[in-house]
Amino acid sequence: MAALWHDKLEATVDCVDSSEEAGQSLKRGDYDVVQVNRVLAADGSSGLDVIKELLSSGTTVPAMLVSDLPEAQDAAVALGAIRGFGKAELGEPGTLESVASVAGRKKKKDKNAR
Repeated sequence: MAALWHDKLEATVDCVDSSEEAGQSLKRGDYDVVQVNRVLAADGSSGLDVIKELLSSGTTVPAMLVSDLPEAQDAAVALGAIRGFGKAELGEPGTLESVASVAGRKKKKDKNAR
């Protein structure tokens, strides 16, 4: 996913493993969007809990959940996140447009497009 955002949106991506690391990164950096997996790979914790913690900390950076489960997306939106996407949707133009829009970036033109 990080490579896709870098290639298509010319974005810099920082990967973290916990809500604590995410909070520290948000304090140190200038971010356009936070994307959170539904289940964190590092420890299996809930991405919804991470979103809840980040948004309750007062950050103004929009958060998106990465999940194919509609009920998880609904729960994230109820917490104050922007509707995210599932990994199965990564290559779809609508996903790129959505992330670009939230991040305030222009989608990079495909060199092979006419």
